[in-house]
Amino acid sequence: MIRRIPTTPLLLGLAGLIPFVWGALTLYWDDAAALGNHLFGARFIGPFIQIYYGSIILSFMSGVIWGFAARGTGPVATMGYVLSVIPALWVFFMVGGGPISAMTYLAFGFAGLLGIDWLMWKNDLTPPWWMSLRLLLTSIVLASLIAGIL
Repeated sequence: MIRRIPTTPLLLGLAGLIPFVWGALTLYWDDAAALGNHLFGARFIGPFIQIYYGSIILSFMSGVIWGFAARGTGPVATMGYVLSVIPALWVFFMVGGGPISAMTYLAFGFAGLLGIDWLMWKNDLTPPWWMSLRLLLTSIVLASLIAGIL
């Protein structure tokens, strides 16, 4: 399953981790939190940036999965379209109720998305390197969210 990830998707994917990692960092390092609060405001530190950005990315991934579904036909395409709406609906219905609850539901959402990614990959609807990228990115997202939950 390990395939070489093209440079552009890898770099963009890693850059997309910055808000998750930054949020976790500002929870454990007071100087980073103070700097972030001073430069960007409270919405861009701690759990706030993780929840806001995580909700956007999980919803964005619905569109990515929809695009993969469009490459399929028949029941495989139908399965892909149905699964593609789950991440956005998950955010809409589940993320909220305070920072710990929101981050917990985001973590479950990203873990579930990894399963959807795998199904799309298994049905040859993704690039061959997709799961290598998704495993890397999802593990860092989950570690960052769990750091915020704990």
